Amino acid sequence: MNTPHNSVVGIDVAKHSLDVCLDEQQKPFTIPYHNDGLKDLLTKLPPGGQCIIIMEATGGYQNRLVNVLLEHKHLVAVVNPRRVRELARGLGYEAKTDRIDAQVLVRFGKLAQPRMVAILSEKQAQLQLLSLRRRQLIEFLVAEKNRLETCQTPIIKKSVQQLIQTLEEHLKQIDQQIDALIEDDDYWKGVSQLLTSIPGISTKTANLLLAELPELGQLNRQEIAALVGVAPFNKDSGKHSGKRSIRGGRESVRKGLYMAAHNARLWCPKFKQAYQKMKEQGKPHQLATTAIMRKLLVVMNTMVKNNTPWDAKYA
Repeated sequence: MNTPHNSVVGIDVAKHSLDVCLDEQQKPFTIPYHNDGLKDLLTKLPPGGQCIIIMEATGGYQNRLVNVLLEHKHLVAVVNPRRVRELARGLGYEAKTDRIDAQVLVRFGKLAQPRMVAILSEKQAQLQLLSLRRRQLIEFLVAEKNRLETCQTPIIKKSVQQLIQTLEEHLKQIDQQIDALIEDDDYWKGVSQLLTSIPGISTKTANLLLAELPELGQLNRQEIAALVGVAPFNKDSGKHSGKRSIRGGRESVRKGLYMAAHNARLWCPKFKQAYQKMKEQGKPHQLATTAIMRKLLVVMNTMVKNNTPWDAKYA
Protein backbone atom coordinates (compact mmCIF):
# COMPACT_ATOMS: atom_id res chain seq x y z
CA MET A 1 0.00 0.00 0.00
CA ASN A 2 2.97 2.28 0.71
CA THR A 3 0.99 4.85 2.69
CA PRO A 4 1.33 6.09 6.28
CA HIS A 5 -2.42 6.31 6.73
CA ASN A 6 -4.04 3.75 9.00
CA SER A 7 -7.65 4.80 8.41
CA VAL A 8 -9.46 2.34 6.13
CA VAL A 9 -13.01 2.70 4.79
CA GLY A 10 -14.88 -0.26 3.30
CA ILE A 11 -17.62 0.27 0.72
CA ASP A 12 -19.76 -2.59 -0.58
CA VAL A 13 -21.11 -1.56 -3.99
CA ALA A 14 -24.50 -2.69 -5.30
CA LYS A 15 -26.42 -1.50 -8.34
CA HIS A 16 -28.56 1.01 -6.44
CA SER A 17 -26.90 1.37 -3.02
CA LEU A 18 -23.59 1.65 -1.17
CA ASP A 19 -22.95 0.12 2.26
CA VAL A 20 -20.22 2.09 3.99
CA CYS A 21 -18.10 1.14 6.99
CA LEU A 22 -15.94 4.04 8.22
CA ASP A 23 -14.28 1.96 10.92
CA GLU A 24 -14.43 -1.57 12.30
CA GLN A 25 -15.89 -0.23 15.55
CA GLN A 26 -18.65 1.75 13.84
CA LYS A 27 -21.92 0.41 12.48
CA PRO A 28 -22.09 0.47 8.67
CA PHE A 29 -24.66 2.69 6.99
CA THR A 30 -26.37 2.62 3.60
CA ILE A 31 -26.71 5.44 1.10
CA PRO A 32 -28.35 5.42 -2.36
CA TYR A 33 -26.03 5.08 -5.34
CA HIS A 34 -26.92 8.22 -7.29
CA ASN A 35 -25.63 11.79 -7.57
CA ASP A 36 -27.12 13.04 -4.30
CA GLY A 37 -26.00 9.90 -2.50
CA LEU A 38 -22.42 10.35 -3.72
CA LYS A 39 -22.42 13.97 -2.57
CA ASP A 40 -23.62 12.82 0.85
CA LEU A 41 -20.91 10.16 0.95
CA LEU A 42 -18.17 12.71 0.28
CA THR A 43 -19.28 14.75 3.29
CA LYS A 44 -19.02 11.68 5.56
CA LEU A 45 -15.57 10.57 4.39
CA PRO A 46 -12.30 11.95 5.82
CA PRO A 47 -10.58 14.52 3.57
CA GLY A 48 -8.96 13.16 0.42
CA GLY A 49 -5.67 11.35 1.03
CA GLN A 50 -6.31 10.75 4.74
CA CYS A 51 -7.84 7.28 4.39
CA ILE A 52 -7.76 4.22 2.16
CA ILE A 53 -11.09 3.31 0.54
CA ILE A 54 -11.50 -0.38 -0.28
CA MET A 55 -14.18 -1.87 -2.54
CA GLU A 56 -14.64 -5.05 -4.53
CA ALA A 57 -14.66 -5.36 -8.31
CA THR A 58 -18.35 -5.72 -9.13
CA GLY A 59 -18.47 -6.09 -12.88
CA GLY A 60 -18.30 -2.36 -13.54
CA TYR A 61 -20.76 -1.00 -10.96
CA GLN A 62 -17.81 0.35 -8.96
CA ASN A 63 -16.38 2.45 -11.82
CA ARG A 64 -18.55 5.51 -11.26
CA LEU A 65 -17.75 5.55 -7.54
CA VAL A 66 -14.02 5.10 -8.19
CA ASN A 67 -13.97 8.04 -10.60
CA VAL A 68 -15.78 10.33 -8.15
CA LEU A 69 -13.44 9.39 -5.30
CA LEU A 70 -10.32 9.85 -7.42
CA GLU A 71 -11.56 13.27 -8.54
CA HIS A 72 -11.66 14.26 -4.85
CA LYS A 73 -8.09 13.01 -4.22
CA HIS A 74 -9.07 9.87 -2.29
CA LEU A 75 -6.86 6.77 -2.21
CA VAL A 76 -8.85 3.88 -3.67
CA ALA A 77 -8.20 0.14 -4.02
CA VAL A 78 -10.44 -2.22 -6.02
CA VAL A 79 -9.89 -5.80 -4.84
CA ASN A 80 -10.77 -9.35 -5.87
CA PRO A 81 -14.08 -10.42 -4.22
CA ARG A 82 -12.84 -14.00 -3.84
CA ARG A 83 -9.94 -12.89 -1.65
CA VAL A 84 -12.27 -10.85 0.54
CA ARG A 85 -14.67 -13.77 0.93
CA GLU A 86 -11.82 -16.08 1.91
CA LEU A 87 -10.86 -13.64 4.67
CA ALA A 88 -14.49 -13.43 5.82
CA ARG A 89 -14.66 -17.20 6.22
CA GLY A 90 -11.34 -17.18 8.05
CA LEU A 91 -12.75 -14.61 10.47
CA GLY A 92 -15.84 -16.74 11.07
CA TYR A 93 -18.32 -14.72 8.96
CA GLU A 94 -20.34 -17.51 7.38
CA ALA A 95 -23.29 -15.21 6.69
CA LYS A 96 -22.97 -12.81 3.78
CA THR A 97 -24.69 -9.42 3.76
CA ASP A 98 -23.72 -6.09 2.28
CA ARG A 99 -23.02 -4.59 5.70
CA ILE A 100 -20.89 -7.54 6.78
CA ASP A 101 -19.00 -7.26 3.49
CA ALA A 102 -18.30 -3.57 4.16
CA GLN A 103 -16.87 -4.43 7.59
CA VAL A 104 -14.73 -7.23 6.18
CA LEU A 105 -13.40 -4.86 3.53
CA VAL A 106 -12.02 -2.63 6.29
CA ARG A 107 -10.20 -5.57 7.85
CA PHE A 108 -9.00 -6.72 4.45
CA GLY A 109 -7.57 -3.27 3.67
CA LYS A 110 -5.59 -3.22 6.90
CA LEU A 111 -4.22 -6.73 6.47
CA ALA A 112 -3.67 -7.12 2.74
CA GLN A 113 -2.43 -3.63 1.84
CA PRO A 114 -3.80 -3.76 -1.74
CA ARG A 115 -2.44 -1.72 -4.62
CA MET A 116 -4.00 1.71 -5.13
CA VAL A 117 -5.96 2.52 -8.28
CA ALA A 118 -4.15 4.99 -10.49
CA ILE A 119 -5.94 8.02 -11.92
CA LEU A 120 -6.52 7.25 -15.60
CA SER A 121 -6.46 9.87 -18.30
CA GLU A 122 -9.57 10.18 -20.45
CA LYS A 123 -7.73 8.55 -23.36
CA GLN A 124 -6.50 5.64 -21.22
CA ALA A 125 -10.01 5.04 -19.92
CA GLN A 126 -11.36 5.12 -23.48
CA LEU A 127 -8.70 2.64 -24.60
CA GLN A 128 -9.56 0.28 -21.75
CA LEU A 129 -13.27 0.40 -22.60
CA LEU A 130 -12.57 -0.34 -26.25
CA SER A 131 -10.37 -3.27 -25.23
CA LEU A 132 -13.13 -4.57 -22.94
CA ARG A 133 -15.68 -4.32 -25.74
CA ARG A 134 -13.31 -6.17 -28.04
CA ARG A 135 -13.07 -9.07 -25.57
CA GLN A 136 -16.87 -9.19 -25.28
CA LEU A 137 -17.31 -9.33 -29.05
CA ILE A 138 -14.75 -12.12 -29.34
CA GLU A 139 -16.59 -14.14 -26.67
CA PHE A 140 -19.87 -13.72 -28.56
CA LEU A 141 -18.17 -14.59 -31.84
CA VAL A 142 -16.59 -17.78 -30.50
CA ALA A 143 -19.93 -18.86 -29.02
CA GLU A 144 -21.77 -18.33 -32.32
CA LYS A 145 -19.09 -20.13 -34.35
CA ASN A 146 -19.34 -23.09 -31.98
CA ARG A 147 -23.12 -22.99 -32.33
CA LEU A 148 -22.82 -22.96 -36.12
CA GLU A 149 -21.02 -26.32 -36.06
CA THR A 150 -24.02 -28.01 -34.44
CA CYS A 151 -26.80 -26.29 -36.40
CA GLN A 152 -29.07 -28.74 -38.21
CA THR A 153 -31.91 -26.45 -39.26
CA PRO A 154 -31.25 -24.20 -42.31
CA ILE A 155 -33.21 -21.27 -40.86
CA ILE A 156 -31.24 -21.32 -37.61
CA LYS A 157 -27.97 -21.81 -39.48
CA LYS A 158 -28.67 -18.75 -41.63
CA SER A 159 -29.49 -16.70 -38.53
CA VAL A 160 -26.23 -17.70 -36.85
CA GLN A 161 -24.22 -16.92 -40.00
CA GLN A 162 -25.77 -13.46 -40.21
CA LEU A 163 -24.95 -12.77 -36.56
CA ILE A 164 -21.37 -13.95 -37.07
CA GLN A 165 -21.00 -11.56 -39.98
CA THR A 166 -22.38 -8.68 -37.89
CA LEU A 167 -20.06 -9.47 -34.97
CA GLU A 168 -17.04 -9.63 -37.28
CA GLU A 169 -17.92 -6.21 -38.73
CA HIS A 170 -18.25 -4.72 -35.23
CA LEU A 171 -14.95 -6.31 -34.19
CA LYS A 172 -13.24 -4.81 -37.22
CA GLN A 173 -14.59 -1.37 -36.30
CA ILE A 174 -13.38 -1.70 -32.69
CA ASP A 175 -9.91 -2.72 -33.91
CA GLN A 176 -9.79 0.31 -36.21
CA GLN A 177 -10.78 2.63 -33.33
CA ILE A 178 -8.11 1.13 -31.06
CA ASP A 179 -5.47 1.46 -33.78
CA ALA A 180 -6.45 5.08 -34.45
CA LEU A 181 -6.34 5.97 -30.73
CA ILE A 182 -2.85 4.49 -30.32
CA GLU A 183 -1.58 6.00 -33.58
CA ASP A 184 -2.69 9.44 -32.33
CA ASP A 185 -0.58 9.17 -29.14
CA ASP A 186 3.20 9.45 -29.55
CA TYR A 187 3.98 7.51 -26.36
CA TRP A 188 1.61 4.63 -27.13
CA LYS A 189 2.83 4.52 -30.71
CA GLY A 190 6.44 4.30 -29.51
CA VAL A 191 5.68 1.54 -26.99
CA SER A 192 3.78 -0.41 -29.64
CA GLN A 193 6.79 -0.24 -31.95
CA LEU A 194 9.06 -1.48 -29.17
CA LEU A 195 6.82 -4.43 -28.30
CA THR A 196 6.20 -5.51 -31.89
CA SER A 197 9.96 -5.54 -32.52
CA ILE A 198 9.97 -8.85 -30.56
CA PRO A 199 9.65 -11.74 -33.05
CA GLY A 200 6.16 -13.20 -32.93
CA ILE A 201 4.52 -10.31 -31.04
CA SER A 202 1.58 -8.84 -32.93
CA THR A 203 0.01 -5.40 -32.90
CA LYS A 204 -3.05 -6.93 -31.19
CA THR A 205 -0.87 -8.06 -28.26
CA ALA A 206 0.75 -4.64 -28.02
CA ASN A 207 -2.68 -2.98 -28.05
CA LEU A 208 -3.89 -5.25 -25.25
CA LEU A 209 -0.90 -4.41 -23.05
CA LEU A 210 -1.24 -0.67 -23.70
CA ALA A 211 -4.93 -0.80 -22.78
CA GLU A 212 -4.91 -3.13 -19.79
CA LEU A 213 -1.37 -2.98 -18.41
CA PRO A 214 -0.45 0.73 -18.29
CA GLU A 215 2.00 -0.09 -15.47
CA LEU A 216 4.30 -1.81 -18.00
CA GLY A 217 7.74 -0.25 -17.68
CA GLN A 218 6.98 1.39 -14.33
CA LEU A 219 7.43 -1.60 -12.00
CA ASN A 220 10.26 -4.01 -11.31
CA ARG A 221 10.26 -7.58 -12.65
CA GLN A 222 8.74 -9.13 -9.52
CA GLU A 223 5.98 -6.53 -9.27
CA ILE A 224 4.93 -6.73 -12.93
CA ALA A 225 4.86 -10.55 -12.80
CA ALA A 226 2.71 -10.53 -9.66
CA LEU A 227 0.39 -7.88 -11.12
CA VAL A 228 -0.34 -9.96 -14.21
CA GLY A 229 -0.48 -13.22 -12.24
CA VAL A 230 2.47 -15.14 -13.69
CA ALA A 231 4.53 -15.22 -10.49
CA PRO A 232 4.47 -18.80 -9.11
CA PHE A 233 3.24 -19.31 -5.54
CA ASN A 234 4.83 -21.85 -3.22
CA LYS A 235 2.82 -24.63 -1.53
CA ASP A 236 5.28 -25.92 1.04
CA SER A 237 4.67 -27.34 4.49
CA GLY A 238 7.32 -28.96 6.65
CA LYS A 239 9.33 -31.34 4.48
CA HIS A 240 6.67 -31.32 1.78
CA SER A 241 7.40 -29.20 -1.26
CA GLY A 242 4.17 -28.71 -3.19
CA LYS A 243 3.60 -27.91 -6.82
CA ARG A 244 4.03 -24.23 -7.68
CA SER A 245 1.09 -22.53 -9.37
CA ILE A 246 -0.02 -19.15 -10.66
CA ARG A 247 -3.30 -17.43 -9.81
CA GLY A 248 -4.89 -14.02 -9.43
CA GLY A 249 -3.65 -11.06 -11.42
CA ARG A 250 -5.20 -9.66 -14.59
CA GLU A 251 -6.79 -12.56 -16.37
CA SER A 252 -7.33 -10.78 -19.69
CA VAL A 253 -3.65 -9.79 -19.88
CA ARG A 254 -2.55 -13.28 -18.88
CA LYS A 255 -4.67 -14.86 -21.64
CA GLY A 256 -3.20 -12.51 -24.22
CA LEU A 257 0.27 -13.17 -22.90
CA TYR A 258 -0.28 -16.93 -23.24
CA MET A 259 -0.83 -16.60 -26.99
CA ALA A 260 2.07 -14.15 -27.25
CA ALA A 261 4.36 -16.67 -25.51
CA HIS A 262 3.16 -19.38 -27.88
CA ASN A 263 4.08 -17.23 -30.89
CA ALA A 264 7.37 -16.10 -29.35
CA ARG A 265 8.60 -19.66 -28.83
CA LEU A 266 7.73 -20.46 -32.45
CA TRP A 267 9.28 -17.41 -34.08
CA CYS A 268 12.01 -16.22 -31.69
CA PRO A 269 15.09 -18.50 -31.47
CA LYS A 270 15.91 -17.41 -27.92
CA PHE A 271 12.47 -18.22 -26.52
CA LYS A 272 12.31 -21.40 -28.58
CA GLN A 273 15.63 -22.51 -27.11
CA ALA A 274 14.47 -21.74 -23.55
CA TYR A 275 11.24 -23.70 -24.10
CA GLN A 276 13.01 -26.72 -25.57
CA LYS A 277 15.52 -26.76 -22.70
CA MET A 278 12.69 -26.93 -20.15
CA LYS A 279 10.98 -29.70 -22.11
CA GLU A 280 14.25 -31.68 -22.15
CA GLN A 281 14.36 -31.29 -18.36
CA GLY A 282 10.98 -33.01 -18.17
CA LYS A 283 8.86 -29.90 -17.62
CA PRO A 284 5.26 -30.25 -18.88
CA HIS A 285 4.08 -28.00 -21.71
CA GLN A 286 1.88 -25.81 -19.50
CA LEU A 287 4.65 -25.13 -16.98
CA ALA A 288 7.20 -24.39 -19.71
CA THR A 289 4.78 -22.04 -21.48
CA THR A 290 4.06 -20.21 -18.23
CA ALA A 291 7.79 -19.73 -17.71
CA ILE A 292 8.04 -18.25 -21.22
CA MET A 293 5.10 -15.96 -20.40
CA ARG A 294 6.92 -14.63 -17.34
CA LYS A 295 10.22 -14.24 -19.22
CA LEU A 296 8.48 -12.47 -22.11
CA LEU A 297 6.66 -10.11 -19.74
CA VAL A 298 9.89 -9.24 -17.91
CA VAL A 299 11.64 -8.58 -21.24
CA MET A 300 8.79 -6.31 -22.38
CA ASN A 301 8.86 -4.47 -19.07
CA THR A 302 12.60 -3.86 -19.41
CA MET A 303 12.29 -2.71 -23.02
CA VAL A 304 9.58 -0.16 -22.18
CA LYS A 305 11.40 1.00 -19.04
CA ASN A 306 14.65 1.59 -20.95
CA ASN A 307 12.96 2.65 -24.21
CA THR A 308 15.00 0.14 -26.20
CA PRO A 309 13.86 -2.18 -29.01
CA TRP A 310 14.23 -5.97 -29.03
CA ASP A 311 17.69 -7.37 -28.56
CA ALA A 312 18.24 -11.15 -28.40
CA LYS A 313 20.42 -10.73 -25.31
CA TYR A 314 17.29 -9.77 -23.30
CA ALA A 315 16.02 -13.34 -23.53
